[in-house]
Amino acid sequence: MSASLKGSSEVSNASLIHSLRAIVGARHVLTKPSATYRFRKGFRFGMGDVVAVLQPGSLVELWRAAKLCAETGRIIIMQAANTGLTGGSTPDGNDYDRDVVIISTNRLDGIHLIGEGKQVVCLPGSTLHDLEEKLAAIGREPHSVIGSSCIGASVLGGVSNNSGGALVQRGPAFTEMALFGQMGEDGKLHLVNHLGIRIEGNPEQVLAAVQAGQLPENAIDWKAGRGHDENYATHVRDVDADTPARFNADPNRWYEAAGCAGKLVVFAVRLDTFEANKNPGVFYIGTNNTSDLEDLRRHVLTHFDELPIAGEYLHRDAFNIAEKYGKDTFAVIRYFGTKYLPMFFSMKSRFDVFAQRLPFLSDHFSDLAMQFLSRFLPKQLPQRMCDYRDRFEHHLMLKVSAHMTAPVRAYLEQWASSTGGAFFECTPDEGTRAFLHRFAAAGAAVRYRAVHTKTAEDIVALDVALRRNDREWFEVLPKEIEDRIIVKLYYGHFFCHVMHQDYVIKKGYNAMKVEHDMLPGLDARGARYPAEHNVGHLYKAPEEMVEHYRSLDPCNCFNPGIGLATKKRNWVAESV
Repeated sequence: MSASLKGSSEVSNASLIHSLRAIVGARHVLTKPSATYRFRKGFRFGMGDVVAVLQPGSLVELWRAAKLCAETGRIIIMQAANTGLTGGSTPDGNDYDRDVVIISTNRLDGIHLIGEGKQVVCLPGSTLHDLEEKLAAIGREPHSVIGSSCIGASVLGGVSNNSGGALVQRGPAFTEMALFGQMGEDGKLHLVNHLGIRIEGNPEQVLAAVQAGQLPENAIDWKAGRGHDENYATHVRDVDADTPARFNADPNRWYEAAGCAGKLVVFAVRLDTFEANKNPGVFYIGTNNTSDLEDLRRHVLTHFDELPIAGEYLHRDAFNIAEKYGKDTFAVIRYFGTKYLPMFFSMKSRFDVFAQRLPFLSDHFSDLAMQFLSRFLPKQLPQRMCDYRDRFEHHLMLKVSAHMTAPVRAYLEQWASSTGGAFFECTPDEGTRAFLHRFAAAGAAVRYRAVHTKTAEDIVALDVALRRNDREWFEVLPKEIEDRIIVKLYYGHFFCHVMHQDYVIKKGYNAMKVEHDMLPGLDARGARYPAEHNVGHLYKAPEEMVEHYRSLDPCNCFNPGIGLATKKRNWVAESV
């Protein structure tokens, strides 16, 4: 143990909380279980106790609070929007060897355009929705658009976890330029400025300047590093490669803040932006033959000069479950936009806390109430989509640029005439609703489980990166596994061969055991997992990934236990 951390237990929690209140303000240090619940409970998985949840209002406050917590021996879990699907931004149980503090960065929103908007510097609380909105005003787009932005995901969360997103051309979120705090082996938190922007002063002066957007053009090094993975467009076209296009354990996309998974205190990242596509075309495609859909994928990736914008797959069962159990989410986004969705999630969480105090109410009362109310909403899906649901098992939503629309239409006409498939070209409204329905599927299994507690035990949620040359991409489970499942939801980013696979497990079966029984089958197929939601507390990280985390955080002070690694200080083995 480093000298500076010896005796850190002498700093009591009461004393720590008093000092933290002096740093961030008493109202932004939450300690009551009811107040911390929505931060301690993961979107899908994860739950544990904490000493406090902090909500700093400036980068300087974040620096001071993180420094105090880390250097007095507390575990820090950095949290942005808490939209992760593998429990990686919440505590995992109560078997830590030190007290846990969550630092929420939601108040630290801020986006600074540089180079006339060709790049951005994003603060920890900036959301994808905010970034989309700010860039839309100048005709540009961020690395990721619709998808996680629907539920308020943060820009830094995506970078920290190499999140992939739906856009075929851009690959996982990645940058080599960041400003972050890192614990050294001396037990001190050090500020590292690799933004590629020269800023003079001590750490607090640097952080204050970045927050204020004091980033003069003559201080910017335009060759400081990459702001996205520009090689991905070529990489994904290699449809004969025997490896996946993208997955979290790919060391080629780890670089300091990129892929750090909360092992650093990231204050800002610098990213590339992209020219917005005007008047894109959207095609809705249906087939009952998976090999026909794979032929389509391979042709589009290899025979056009330009890559499609997005290509999202949805199985009929996922279509049906999302139509019923994602209807209210769909309606909220359609009528109010993504901007207000985090507020609705917060309200739901607060209501759940209230309901827990009333023993006669179900633990899932808010879900039950919203599901009941959703029955009174008007039909949300276009009739042509519903007709295709009745006709076809497999659905693909293909979005292309205006320039690419005519040649893709011609190809699809040829494809449909030679297969049993069909397609229609969406109106702008149909296209928006088609993609929105696809993303509503991501939360539908959670609602299904909440509504069907008498028959549903739990959920297994996998995001799987298939080999780029895998023609047998649609999963067929052994009967002994199939018999333990109520419903399967298959959806994903088809052109990248990244599939999201949610399984609702029958009552009485252990979901973790079912998942472990599934994994050898995926291994045999050469698949890698997780593909884009990172290991969190659900997946075992490969040793190379654990070594990467150890190099970033030698004291294991930040987010310990991810990847099912040890939770103990200094990476001491659990058995010691």
